[in-house]
Amino acid sequence: MDVFNLHGDEWDRTEERAGWRSKDAFVGQRLDAELIGGSLYELAPGDRLWPYHVHHANEEWVVVIRGTPTLRTPEGEQELREGDVACFRRGPEGAHQISNRTESPVRVLMLSTLLTPEIVEYVDTGKVGTRDAKGKRIHLARPGPAVEYWEDEH
Repeated sequence: MDVFNLHGDEWDRTEERAGWRSKDAFVGQRLDAELIGGSLYELAPGDRLWPYHVHHANEEWVVVIRGTPTLRTPEGEQELREGDVACFRRGPEGAHQISNRTESPVRVLMLSTLLTPEIVEYVDTGKVGTRDAKGKRIHLARPGPAVEYWEDEH
């Protein structure tokens, strides 16, 4: 059986973009998980983890491992503390974003169902992303003008 320690420093990816700096360990992949995805993130002071977003197929949970991140949801913002767990349901009521407004790194474990296809809306920018049944990105853009179902079909 594979084991991963949430207090270690084994990272699979680093994001260096200003305002979004973080480290990521692909916990679900390391455990060879099939139905639940998991990523451990360490978020630098003053940065955000990802844009404010909504999943339409997958439920996500956050588990605070270290520090006091700020959680943004449709209800507003609240500071989380070590040991806190929050659930982000599918659809608009599950919109969420994690930020670090402290002077020290924070560490969170994100857990998610792995349902595909998936639609993700980025609430602040109006972008919509879609992924196919294998998880490959199909589309990421802002919606354009509405079209009729049969438009341009021959």
